[in-house]
Amino acid sequence: MKKAFEFLKQVQENNNREWFSVHKSEFDSVVAENKIFFNRIYTELQKHDSLEGIHIFRIYKDVRFSKDKTPYKTHFGVSFSRTKPMLRGGYYLHLEPGHSFVGGGFWAPNSEDLFRVRKEFEMDTTEIEKITSDKTFIKYFGVLKGEDGVKMAPKGFDKNHPAIDLIKKKQYVVMRALSDNEVFSSDFQKEVIATFLAMRPFFDYMSEVLTTDLNGEPLF
Repeated sequence: MKKAFEFLKQVQENNNREWFSVHKSEFDSVVAENKIFFNRIYTELQKHDSLEGIHIFRIYKDVRFSKDKTPYKTHFGVSFSRTKPMLRGGYYLHLEPGHSFVGGGFWAPNSEDLFRVRKEFEMDTTEIEKITSDKTFIKYFGVLKGEDGVKMAPKGFDKNHPAIDLIKKKQYVVMRALSDNEVFSSDFQKEVIATFLAMRPFFDYMSEVLTTDLNGEPLF
């Protein structure tokens, strides 16, 4: 990862096509090493979960609708999706000098899934509170994160509901920040896997919610 980070630091300082073209061979070497590492994680994670696929994000940015016209990202990212429809949630690894993290969850659930989750929390938060108060969850992630979709309450929900802070979210995600030294550690792969596995109680609960109706009857 030291080699990858050195390259990313150079991209931060020289984010233009001319520089990148000159250093394309260096980029190709870093990408090849990253791919090996990412696939090792995928193989190891497959021993503990059923994965649908791996997606290694490209460094090239789509700048058509962005004010920032620099052509390259200054990080590397990879995601691992679980096998749908029964298994929900996705794993993500973000590598960036000074801003690396392991994350996962439900970043952009569709409207039907979001409504189902909100209705679940409206009825009962016992299970999600049990999961997020567990010492392992707190150790790795601290708290459940995610942006609010509305300021007060979604349509049809009581703004004074005790669980309104959960109900008004439009995302349900967890994140563990990583220092550069942690990324460079010989135990880095092991720590990534351990962090992903710490998400499983959250994923398994949300999968159960999203594969049943409000009466708990299976949808599939």
